[in-house]
Amino acid sequence: MERGNISVQTENIFPIIKKFLYSDHEIFLRELVSNAVDATTKLKTLASKGEALTELGDLTIQVKLDKDARTLTISDRGIGMSEEEVKKYLNQVAFSSAQEFLDKYKDEASIIGHFGLGFYSAFMVADRVEVVTRSYRTDEKAVRWTCEGDPSYGLEPAERDDRGTDIILHISKDSDEFLEDSRIEGLLKKYCRFLPVPIQFGLRKETVYEGEGEDEKSKEVEVVNIVNNPNPIWKKQPTDLTDEDYRAFYEELHPYSQPPMFWIHLNIDYPFNLTGILYFPKVSGSFDMQRNKIQLYANQVYVTDEVKEIVPEFLTLLHGVIDSPDIPLNVSRSYLQSDQNVKKITGYITRKVAEKLHDLFKSDRNAFAEKWDDLSVFVKYGMVSDEKFYERATKFVLLKNTEGKYFTLEEYRDKVKNLQTDKHDRQIYIYTHDEAAHHAIVTAAKDRGYDVLVCDNIIDNHFMQQLEMKEDKVTFVRVDSDTLDNLVQKDDKPESVLNEEQTKQVKDAFEGVIKQQGRVETKALSPEDLPVQITRPEFLRRMQEMQALQGNRMDDFPMSYNVVVNTNHPLISGKLLAASAESREELASYLYQVALLSQNLLKGEALTNFVRQSLKMAE
Repeated sequence: MERGNISVQTENIFPIIKKFLYSDHEIFLRELVSNAVDATTKLKTLASKGEALTELGDLTIQVKLDKDARTLTISDRGIGMSEEEVKKYLNQVAFSSAQEFLDKYKDEASIIGHFGLGFYSAFMVADRVEVVTRSYRTDEKAVRWTCEGDPSYGLEPAERDDRGTDIILHISKDSDEFLEDSRIEGLLKKYCRFLPVPIQFGLRKETVYEGEGEDEKSKEVEVVNIVNNPNPIWKKQPTDLTDEDYRAFYEELHPYSQPPMFWIHLNIDYPFNLTGILYFPKVSGSFDMQRNKIQLYANQVYVTDEVKEIVPEFLTLLHGVIDSPDIPLNVSRSYLQSDQNVKKITGYITRKVAEKLHDLFKSDRNAFAEKWDDLSVFVKYGMVSDEKFYERATKFVLLKNTEGKYFTLEEYRDKVKNLQTDKHDRQIYIYTHDEAAHHAIVTAAKDRGYDVLVCDNIIDNHFMQQLEMKEDKVTFVRVDSDTLDNLVQKDDKPESVLNEEQTKQVKDAFEGVIKQQGRVETKALSPEDLPVQITRPEFLRRMQEMQALQGNRMDDFPMSYNVVVNTNHPLISGKLLAASAESREELASYLYQVALLSQNLLKGEALTNFVRQSLKMAE
């Protein structure tokens, strides 16, 4: 047997590989299976050029587990290696300066660069590794290479009937988890799910049916367990695929999920290579959903589902796959590195998403509007967070009113400009976040001819603020932020039927009831308006809600509201003023609580007391 030393520049390379090369030891299986795929792909390339002298035959990669022997074997029928190639490829750790690498990265959790260390990841889980290999060249003999995780190795002749390579890992005692069938199959499905060569892991049971009608019988048979899909649809041309193909692939990615609304097939080869499929799931206007459902691949090898560096934040709500060999990765292929290509890819994905949405809007606006409640969170989030997406999205973003009708920004500006332009020449967009709670106020606003938008999405506070900054002279006000006469400020104001002394009596009656809970304001409104209204100043309430969206407790921002008393309402100008001091306070309390109830602000003990008071007044 020939003996020798692997040519590295330090005795400490193996401990450092084991400790620092990969963030997760489980990555070893991806690396070794990927190497087997590379060997198989090389053989197919040689065969296509007429340089492979043997029949290709079955190229399935086999992963075998032997718990008793404590071995995990990855076998391929690829190009194989000669004795000289073993010495060249296995006995030299492929980086330019080992000592420089050690000095720079010894104390860090990840190593930046491309060093060709994938094979050596085996030593993270094995205390001995054997490689039995035979070259595709017919005049070469099989050899066995062995190493026990130190710079020494053994090389000797071996028996192998056919070309290809077996990598045999003798699993170390601290890595027993990798001797479990379920663990290995789970890793194969995670990391090798779409590798371009079939991968077999043992056998699986399958139910088959024989006979017909009453004679039909079922039985279980064992079949080869192929754990991957070598031909994922993102590698195919969109013209060769049907809608059913896309839906079936989504089901493969996310079993038991609701079908997606639609998808985008990415396919570009300049100035970078990128393919993939992004699906728009149904999100029902909420961020309360699992992200990290876009998987990044490099030549069908799984890399990560942390794609925020290449996919804009607002698009991490999408599902699907991106595959690009041009994305720069660190040595372990676990982390993205900052690079100009990454920025180009981000811009490309953003543009393609915007183009797809615009095309859908133009081709079938009604269908687009039907999907809007699910789509709006993507679009609004994108407009808030991405300047270029904002510019594109203004063509198809929709505003929805309480009648269930949808308008583009331009359409809505034209719709409300006559009645909802204030004395400062600003257009006032009135909205509600809760139609049921605001029903009375919304109805009163519509009776005045105002249109009321529905803004009940978690992102709407930020979205409205963005529109106010970007769009010329547009202001959003919630329907309960002020009295109806003041939502759209005009110069004409009704006069009060009460004199100064009577107005003070009314204000005193309500302040005696309300005390510190809110600020009392008397206003001369239309007699048809409500006698008492609760208003919440737009700016302060918006700030509170935006703080809550960022995770701060609403308790940290006490609710502030105004109690507006309509001095022109008959209940105020007539009945309240005519009542005795005791009855006046009782009526003021009752009207105040009615106003609270209309805003969903009357709860618990206060609600119980109000019911009792109402029953008493009805006697």
